[in-house]
Amino acid sequence: MKLKHILIGVGVLLVLLIVAKFTGLIGGEQIEKVTVEKAGSKKVVETVTASGKIQPETEVKLSSEVSGEVTQLLVKEGDVVKKGQLLCKVRPDVLQSGYERAVASYNSQKASVAASQQQLIQTQANFANAEATYKRNVELYNKKVISAAEFDAAKAAYLTAKANLASAKENVTGARFGLEQNGANVKEAGANLAKTTIYSPVDGVVSKLSIELGDRILGTSQMAGTEIMRISNLTTMEVNVDVNENDINRVNVGDSASVEVDAFADKKFKGVVTEIASSSTSVGTATTSVDQVTNFSVKVRLIADSYSTVKGGAKDLPSPFRPGLSATVDIESESVTGLAVPIQSVFTSDKDKSTDPMANAGNDQNQDKQKSKLTDKKVKQFVYLFDSKTSTVKQAEVTTGIQNDQFIIVKTGLKDGQEIVSGPYSAIQNKLKDGMKVEKTTKDKLFTAEKKK
Repeated sequence: MKLKHILIGVGVLLVLLIVAKFTGLIGGEQIEKVTVEKAGSKKVVETVTASGKIQPETEVKLSSEVSGEVTQLLVKEGDVVKKGQLLCKVRPDVLQSGYERAVASYNSQKASVAASQQQLIQTQANFANAEATYKRNVELYNKKVISAAEFDAAKAAYLTAKANLASAKENVTGARFGLEQNGANVKEAGANLAKTTIYSPVDGVVSKLSIELGDRILGTSQMAGTEIMRISNLTTMEVNVDVNENDINRVNVGDSASVEVDAFADKKFKGVVTEIASSSTSVGTATTSVDQVTNFSVKVRLIADSYSTVKGGAKDLPSPFRPGLSATVDIESESVTGLAVPIQSVFTSDKDKSTDPMANAGNDQNQDKQKSKLTDKKVKQFVYLFDSKTSTVKQAEVTTGIQNDQFIIVKTGLKDGQEIVSGPYSAIQNKLKDGMKVEKTTKDKLFTAEKKK
């Protein structure tokens, strides 16, 4: 009985093998399943993606010019302020006494000017008397009425009075200059005293408050000084992003942009490039090295119409965005309408990566490498044409243009309506060959089969 069972089992196995052989399950040719799409006209927008922080377009950092204790603090963070509004005061004791000394010195000099003017009047009277006496003595001397000694004495008195008059005039002039100097000292002391009272230079919102009442602050006359607060115009916001040096030449002032803010995950906002840095962010830093990533700062203004209907966010501020929010910007650097195919359909002529053990580590990694190669004009690029009559693929050389995340413009090598292989990516890159027989399928069936595997 045991032998009989064994023979029956062997017979069943042979039958199954024969059936599998004829059905192609064993020993049959493995036909690669692919998806196919038609080349057609599409609008392709090439974008440059960068991340950064939202900040006010206009932001003023306030610091005190004098050092001392904060005696009054009349605002808090988030308050809306107007230009010229009193913000805070610094203790003015020392500067107040300096101003009073300057005023006292000015008043003393005013008295000196008045005294010198009176002295001038007295000297003028003495000069007039000495001049009249001298003129009379000249006549008397000519008539031989007085002696030469008396004449010489009258002449000396006249010259002395004349010199005293000139000296008195110079004293008045000097006193007036001294008064002007003391007046300037009063203005300087008054200006220094006014620096203890800080007013808002612009309209805006107190976006950052760095001090508390009673804090001692360092004035800007001593090194950098203490930042007291920041006043921002939150009605106009921008995103400051860092763009890599490989992409910066594709960005221009005036380019449109799409902005995604992490705090508003389900919304996209419109923006426009307003400023591009002329030098990289690493210029001037002490740690600059050859291997350091080189980025350029680009400012993208958020268009108010794109967030005017947004609900939520900063309700107490002019815009829903708070300074410092993280954002991702897609800058539209170029737009072309033309014949386009899925970007994964295009491959390069070098197949070296098929032998690389790391080549199949992940489709996302391979696709990133493929995108970088497509930008190299020296590398030949190809697609696989699908022949529906023979179910085979044929390699065709193409030249490409700009690309986005999904499609790439084909300049030459294809015609509108031609069917090309669009997937799977691993088959296009590593498995398909010129003239190879394939099976056309849909994306849904292809992905379902892959999941089952």
